[in-house]
Amino acid sequence: MTLRSNILAIAGLALLWLAMLLLGAGDVDRSLLLALYAGDEPWLALAAMGFTYLGNWWIVVSAVMLGVSWMLYRGKRLDALLLLAASFSGRALVILEKAYFARLRPEEHMRLVEVHSLSFPSAHAANSMIACLGIALLGFDKLVQRRRAIVAALLLTFLIGLSRPMLGVHWPSDVIGGWSFGALWVLLICAIGERWRAKS
Repeated sequence: MTLRSNILAIAGLALLWLAMLLLGAGDVDRSLLLALYAGDEPWLALAAMGFTYLGNWWIVVSAVMLGVSWMLYRGKRLDALLLLAASFSGRALVILEKAYFARLRPEEHMRLVEVHSLSFPSAHAANSMIACLGIALLGFDKLVQRRRAIVAALLLTFLIGLSRPMLGVHWPSDVIGGWSFGALWVLLICAIGERWRAKS
């Protein structure tokens, strides 16, 4: 990815995040939530719970640490450092965003799993995007392998994020905001890494 296309992608993701922040939790969000909600379909709810489980913090952190170990084994120390930096700084920023914007989740009676934090952005969507996309971008050198890894990462992150409104614990805008922030943060860290690599 060229510097110009990287900047455009980051700017586009930032605008999408901002739109989800400003326009979310309204009538459109509620209609989408009700369309996605799996409360009346036990098999869909069960599938959503499975994908939500894959987005739990300890699963995501374990995936990151496996990715870091794999990169270190292959001598990719800078890439391992970038993945660690993206994952843990991104996680901290998501916590700060939730506390600062303080958006309430959908009504408690809709929630099919237990939650303890505020709503925007979805940590499952953001943190899984940072981990999966980070491993795909930093862990693969060959273009074909990297493209396949990116597709797999986006598909898994999509399913994890989609599970959240299906379970009634997030507005759809929370999830889109989480995806956009996660992708933005990974691209920004990767761009910083490329500049660092070029200088050294």
